[in-house]
Amino acid sequence: MDSFAIAPAGDSRLKATGELTFTTAAAGLRAGLDLLKANGTWVVDLSGVTSGDSAGVAVLVEWIAAVRESGGTLRYENVPAQMLAIARIADLDELLLSR
Repeated sequence: MDSFAIAPAGDSRLKATGELTFTTAAAGLRAGLDLLKANGTWVVDLSGVTSGDSAGVAVLVEWIAAVRESGGTLRYENVPAQMLAIARIADLDELLLSR
């Protein structure tokens, strides 16, 4: 069974774990948005993400858009190679790797 989780990992830091795929994307999107409500500077560590597909990349982009809309910033650490490859095809890799 596919599972995904995102949880606080310190001040303005979140840690994502599991599979961020078509199966888990909707729940993952909601979970991330619930945690990213306050504006500010956020960092999401993706080192625990074991699998990701285009739906997972869409979740990461949506999280960025939501945080920016609230006046904050979001950056990712340790983006899985599989997700970066998908992002490159869609010309979104710069967005996911922005500092």
